[in-house]
Amino acid sequence: MLNGAIVQNTTFNQATLRHANLFGVDLRSLDPYETNLQGALCDDTTLFPEAIDLLEHGVYLIVPGACLRGVQLSRVNLVGADLRGADLTEANLMAADLWGANLSEANLTGANLSSANFWGANLTGAELQNAVLTNTNLQAADISQTILEDLN
Repeated sequence: MLNGAIVQNTTFNQATLRHANLFGVDLRSLDPYETNLQGALCDDTTLFPEAIDLLEHGVYLIVPGACLRGVQLSRVNLVGADLRGADLTEANLMAADLWGANLSEANLTGANLSSANFWGANLTGAELQNAVLTNTNLQAADISQTILEDLN
């Protein structure tokens, strides 16, 4: 995890940052064509080189209202993430750690949430129709006004 790191004047030629948590990391000196960023997580505090196309490089932007339909986020650390109103329809969040995350008004329809940790998460008004909740930890989570239909 590089969370909050400053990596100026660092060369990442042929480096692999697959599935890395890049929240708050300064990567402005990165050459995205020389670095594997597939599946990396960033937020609005992550600094990238100008004009980088995050989708082209397979980077997931974890911010309120994010479109993360069908993404593979199994076993990721999203502790305290702000995903208010995000579209996570049919996303795979199996065994993900969302401790204290804000998923209010998020769309989790058909998502695989098995063995995920939502301890203390805010799921107010979230849509969970057809979601898989096998062994999911919802202890201390706020599930008020959450749509819980046709759960698996």
